[in-house]
Amino acid sequence: MVRVVVSIGSNIERTHHVRRCLDALAADFADLRVSRVFESEPVGFEDGRNFYNLVAAFSSDASVGELQAWCKRLEFAHGRRPDSPKFSPRRLDVDLLTVGEQRGLIDGVELPRAEITANAFVLQPLAELLPDALHPSSGERYADLWARFTVDDQRLWPVTFTWRGQRISAPD
Repeated sequence: MVRVVVSIGSNIERTHHVRRCLDALAADFADLRVSRVFESEPVGFEDGRNFYNLVAAFSSDASVGELQAWCKRLEFAHGRRPDSPKFSPRRLDVDLLTVGEQRGLIDGVELPRAEITANAFVLQPLAELLPDALHPSSGERYADLWARFTVDDQRLWPVTFTWRGQRISAPD
């Protein structure tokens, strides 16, 4: 088994879809851990609806292709269409960030995902959840990558969020 890390985002019925995603992850994978939930302004979107974003880590022995197919099935079950434009509102977006230490194009998925170091809404929750874990390509700790990250136009803030009766997130 290896550690798999995914990013989760939603800007339509955000609370509902994030909770259902966490339910699906908990049902299908072992050792689920989740970051705080952050609200963020959309990056690259013309639709101004804010997102909820978080990162989840879990253990799996599935292949990258199987994990990617699982993510896509979940997105489609939540109303995402395969022909949706890249920068459009979405009920649920689940992206593989890392699968163990794998690097490169594997089963059609580029790992580690470039958004780790490009977007605050991925790197901040990742650095909080797994601060001492190492980026598979650079070998740098996620906490160190976040400490050097320049936020500029990417505003995000932690929000109060409950799942299964437990508060998993709260503002600072």
